[in-house]
This record gives sequence, C-alpha cells and structure tokens, in this order.
Amino acid sequence: MEPRKSVGSFLRGRARSGDVVHAGLVIALLFGVWYTQALEVSVGKINFVEAKNGSTVLLPCTYHSCIGISNLYFNWHYNDNGTMIKLCEAVIPAEGVEPNVKITHDRVEFVGTSKANNISIRLWNITFEDEGEYICFARNPKEKHRNHSAIFYLYVVTELKVVDKTLKVIISSIVGAVISALILAMVLKAVLFVVLSKAKEKNKECLVGSSGIDNTENGHTGSKADNKATPKA
Repeated sequence: MEPRKSVGSFLRGRARSGDVVHAGLVIALLFGVWYTQALEVSVGKINFVEAKNGSTVLLPCTYHSCIGISNLYFNWHYNDNGTMIKLCEAVIPAEGVEPNVKITHDRVEFVGTSKANNISIRLWNITFEDEGEYICFARNPKEKHRNHSAIFYLYVVTELKVVDKTLKVIISSIVGAVISALILAMVLKAVLFVVLSKAKEKNKECLVGSSGIDNTENGHTGSKADNKATPKA
C-alpha cells in the first residue's frame, strides 16, 4: 500500500506544479496584453534637430494607446541643467476633443491636434540658451494613470552646415554609367546573337546550294550526265 500512496502523492504534486505553471503563463500573457495596450509617446525616429539662432523650430510629439484615452494629461518641460521648466500643459477629455492648452512660456505655441494624436509645440525665435533637452510627457487615467515620456534634443548653431553634394553626385554618376553600360552590353549581346543566327542560316543555305551544283557538274547520280542516252552497239 505504501508504494501506491507515494505514487498518488507524486501525481498530486505534479498536478499542483502544472497548475502553478499554467497560472504563471496566464498571468504573463495578461501582463503582456496589458503592456502592449499601455500609453506611449514618441518624438519620432529622429529625436533631435539642429537649428539656427533666431529661427523657429518644431518640437514633435505624438501619443498612442490601444484602448483609447480619457482625460489624457500632457505637458512639455525644458531641462535647464537639472531644473525642469514647464512650457505648457493640458488635458484632452476624449479622443477627437481639442484641449485647452495652458502656455507657460512666452515663445511657445501649441500646434498639435487630438484628431491626429499630436501634442507637438513650436518654439519661436530660439537662442543659444534654448539648447538642450525637451521632455514630452503624457498620463492616461483610463490605463490606471499609465504614463510615458520622450526626450527631444535641440541644438542651436550660428550657421547651418552646408552639405557638400559633390561626392554624392559623383557616386550617382558612376552608378548611372555602370547601369547604362550593362544595359548597352545586354542589347549588343542580343543584336549580335540575332546577326550570328542569321549568318549561320545563310551559310547553311549556301552549302546546300553549292553541293547541288557540284553534283551536277561531276556527273553524279541525279546529274545531267545521267540524262544522256546509252550508245547503241
């Protein structure tokens, strides 16, 4: 009887272990689904801009949530050597509803729209003191106040660098010339193939014709000599 009890205990232990594993997998799956639905803000693939002193720049930012938004709060801050300076803030009540943006900087303009999930701003008449990090932040109460932020870098210069396109033009010209040469070679190859094929057919016709003439002149079978009458005895 003891072996049976041991086997039964072992199986029950294995079953409990399997339940724990299954429960863990379910929790991980639910967590993964929740995470993919979480709020995300983005400043684009290129998170910096180089602008001339005195110009106007766009600081881009968009938000995304798979389950939608409700009273989405967002703001922009400038990191002034560790001191966070608020530039603007607002609440978007629902999708498609434009926010009433509170501007806290005299050279900042809100240019986004909730219809495109856009919360970008524009900074006018920039100076060298404006160079640095700009943080776009958003919080969505619909996702248990899930929040996210992204950093955009502004570099202010005296003059914008002039990109030398000479090398690019040379490379493009070389590539174009190589492609043209390849196309020309293929065309010439096709034409040469056609010419050689026709020449080969013509040679065959000449050989057949000359063979017939030789047979006639030499009195071979089928030649004119065979047509002569046999002399009488």
